[in-house]
Amino acid sequence: MSKTVARWRGNGFHVLLYTSMTVIRRSFAACALLCLGGWLAACVPTKTVRVEDVRVTPVTAADIQKMVRDSGAKAVLVNMWATWCGPCRQEFPGLVRVAHKYQGQGLKVLLVSADTETDLPAVKKFLAEHGVEFPAYLKAEKDQEFIDGMGKQWTGALPATFLFDGTGKLRDFWEGETTFSVFEQKVVEALGRQTKSTGGTP
Repeated sequence: MSKTVARWRGNGFHVLLYTSMTVIRRSFAACALLCLGGWLAACVPTKTVRVEDVRVTPVTAADIQKMVRDSGAKAVLVNMWATWCGPCRQEFPGLVRVAHKYQGQGLKVLLVSADTETDLPAVKKFLAEHGVEFPAYLKAEKDQEFIDGMGKQWTGALPATFLFDGTGKLRDFWEGETTFSVFEQKVVEALGRQTKSTGGTP
């Protein structure tokens, strides 16, 4: 299987590219469709956000887990990313689009940057360019402590996405870049599951 991720090591991050010729041949026909989907997501107008209005708070894994439990949302999506991570940047427009589309339906999105504190200006600039007006976060503890604190299923690869239900239970997890349609499908499933379990209406 082919996937592109940036892997988190004790001495920092680097991008790993896993590719096989078989996968390339089988994926060639689908490539145009994926590119079109990414292009359409990128073409959706973003909100205008000034860099000085972007809010980025340092957090530990424990802080994130607490925010998930205390969110009061029907579903919480936590995305680990970095400004220098190509796959992260590629999926970001679709991710922000999902956040804006479903925030009024019970979704809360926590964007957690793995950049260093010295990269904070670049982080804020990137978030502003993508119309992120809701609070965002910056990793504030040692790499391995942060990875372990988020869960044993995470290898440390970026991007990484955790999807929790309203009770704080992890419902889905994946590493590597994905598309707007996949984000949306998983979010809708999580929101629907929570509505059904509480006996409410969508």
